[in-house]
Amino acid sequence: MALPLYIITLILSSSLLFFVQPMVGKMILPLLGGTPAVWNTCMVFFQACLLAGYAYAHGSGAWLGARKQAWLHLTLLAVPLLVLPIGFGADVSPPASGNPVLWLLVQLTLCAGLPFFVVSASAPLLQKWFAQTGHPSAKDPYFLYAASNVGSLGALLGYPLLVEPNMALGAQTTAWSVGYGLLVVAFICCAIALWRSKSSIATPDAALDSSPRVSMGWPRRLHWIILAAVPSSLMLGVTTHVTTNVAAVPLLWVVPLAIYLLTFIMVFAARPPISHRAMVQSFPFVVVVLGLLFFAPPQELGWYVIPIHLGAFFVAAMVCHGELARCRPGTQHLTEYYLWMSFGGVLGGLFNAIVAPLTFNSIAEYPLAVVAACMLMPRTSATPPSRLKSQDSRLRSQVSRLRSQVSLLDFAMPLGVGLIALAIVTGLKMSAVPLTWLSLMAVFFIPAFLSFQFKESPIRFGLAIGVVLLVTAFYAESGSGDVLAIERNFFGVKKVMFSPDGRTRLLAHGTTNHGSQAVDAAMQDEPLAYFHRRGPLGDVFKTIADEGSRRPVGIIGLGVGSIAAYASPNQQFTYYEIDPAVEVMARNETFFTFLSKCRGTVDVVLGDGRLTIARAPDKHFGLIILDAFSSDAIPTHLLSLEAMNVYLSKLADDGLLAFHISNGFLNLEPVVARLADQAHLACISRSDRGVRRDELADGQLAAHYVVMSRIPERLAALESKPRWHRCETSKDVPVWTDQYCDILGVLRLPQPGTEPAHMAQRPPPREPSREDDSGELKVR
Repeated sequence: MALPLYIITLILSSSLLFFVQPMVGKMILPLLGGTPAVWNTCMVFFQACLLAGYAYAHGSGAWLGARKQAWLHLTLLAVPLLVLPIGFGADVSPPASGNPVLWLLVQLTLCAGLPFFVVSASAPLLQKWFAQTGHPSAKDPYFLYAASNVGSLGALLGYPLLVEPNMALGAQTTAWSVGYGLLVVAFICCAIALWRSKSSIATPDAALDSSPRVSMGWPRRLHWIILAAVPSSLMLGVTTHVTTNVAAVPLLWVVPLAIYLLTFIMVFAARPPISHRAMVQSFPFVVVVLGLLFFAPPQELGWYVIPIHLGAFFVAAMVCHGELARCRPGTQHLTEYYLWMSFGGVLGGLFNAIVAPLTFNSIAEYPLAVVAACMLMPRTSATPPSRLKSQDSRLRSQVSRLRSQVSLLDFAMPLGVGLIALAIVTGLKMSAVPLTWLSLMAVFFIPAFLSFQFKESPIRFGLAIGVVLLVTAFYAESGSGDVLAIERNFFGVKKVMFSPDGRTRLLAHGTTNHGSQAVDAAMQDEPLAYFHRRGPLGDVFKTIADEGSRRPVGIIGLGVGSIAAYASPNQQFTYYEIDPAVEVMARNETFFTFLSKCRGTVDVVLGDGRLTIARAPDKHFGLIILDAFSSDAIPTHLLSLEAMNVYLSKLADDGLLAFHISNGFLNLEPVVARLADQAHLACISRSDRGVRRDELADGQLAAHYVVMSRIPERLAALESKPRWHRCETSKDVPVWTDQYCDILGVLRLPQPGTEPAHMAQRPPPREPSREDDSGELKVR
């Protein structure tokens, strides 16, 4: 009975660990604007707690022995019962300025730190206990790690698919508390099984392990740490890439994490379903394909590119975790092995969540992790070693081989590949070849093909791929305008830059244009991009101006302050902006002058838009505009029914509520129309799925707006204008709430000949249109 009991307890504990992560992330997300950094910071916190739990399991076992450790752990299990259920205080509010990472870590510690720490010790602790039960399988208990990850994977996938749609957060925390109580009971049973075992009495400090007793050198520990750190960094890099332009929701959080866990399950299985050699052999091919996608505009490729990134991450994690599994020690070092593995995971998370934002002014950590994974790849020609044969001798021989094989050629040949790539770039520039997909592929694929020939030399291959990525990035950036200022903080990367033709200055957040202003002084009062006077928002303000209304306007999302150009004299415009860096850039008159030259009164309130506008007087605004984006993604908590109730409470009875819902990945009009129907509002929409060449030359970009009102007659004048139409409401579209947002039902798949709703910060590289005799690039 010992084996089923331990398996059940491990599955229950791991399920609780990975159920609480998306649950807590969902609790905190609305306070910090839906940025992907929220989940990355949460992951660092949970990895740090996991490290603390593994350190406790290792240290207490070495100090007390298994029998006394069981008494200690049962006592510790009782403490979190005093602080459950998990939850944040009602008055919790993030700082209005500065980096909120420290504040977030403190809140996570207060909210979930103690329960998560106690549960996180379960995997190494239970495996160590089982190794001392005398069971026939106790000699190699690592298969239990795979069982533990099965529970983790089940909880991760079950949360967005089953729990989130059907249970409110309050019910979720209650369910987690009940599960924790069951875990306490299961641990008591496991402790009893341990105490009754004769082997645990005979050998209280060591497992019955037939593998050779070997010393634990630092090269071995460092190897474990690096093999664990790189996939951890890759996981957060992929998550940031996926959620930046789509949406920060639990479903998109858990998929990379589920893949991460799946690789652990597969490599630690008694019989791995995919051979390690096959993964190693396929990885160089995957890297070459993935490399070009770093430069592909996500709005152009849509959802199709996401599975490629996830698939590449799966192969990379299988390679690194496969090596980690092959290097595992005997059971006498089991808890130490998990401790260093966890430490590596924390280092990878810290690099992405804290070090990279402070060090890089772009999202460089993702390609850097790919390069590191290349360098960790074993040689496919190497003979697979046996784990039970003198592992220290094997590691020493590997280190010795590495020292002898690393030569100047490992640095000279990647440098030569880089020079070839630079020669191609120089040739294209001198020939005045425009930046197109064909030229971009020439710069990348020819040197990448040469790099591929080094796949049997991991260091040479990794460095060569890194150089190719660097040169290709230089070439891709050369097609955009000059950068005037750049800043990366918790909320992402912001650039102030000239457009490629030099006629406008724009603010790019991630991959998306967040507003622009003409360089020509005569045109600087004109709102451009998605706020153009000929666009949907121009129609809205023209209608209001015709009515003679000068009531206050509330705007969630600042950008460059373009909407302030519509203010009438003495009219009050109040912006609600979560990112302090955006306000600094918008107020810098060297870059933009919409705020400083506004004819009305402009206030900027820092903080999450939904929370800060809630402090405005009731019925205060004649118009509220939702224009909040994180790169191309609209924070989903701003599109929920609860958010709608906040907006309506601040809107005058005859006021207008406008949603800017341009998005290249999600068709949000049915979602907003469903909210309007739920609130009994009239609702109309205008979607500019494309702009003419003359409109583009005038600074206009395609935009999609939905406008609603309590009084249908208030929309009559606007509806009479071209391209406006009544929104159709479908009962098949669920109402988005704080509890659940169904993004799968509103996917926008790219179709040939159609325009993405939200424009990239620069035109995607494309061949000149045959219809355009001037040779000017057509913008998608």
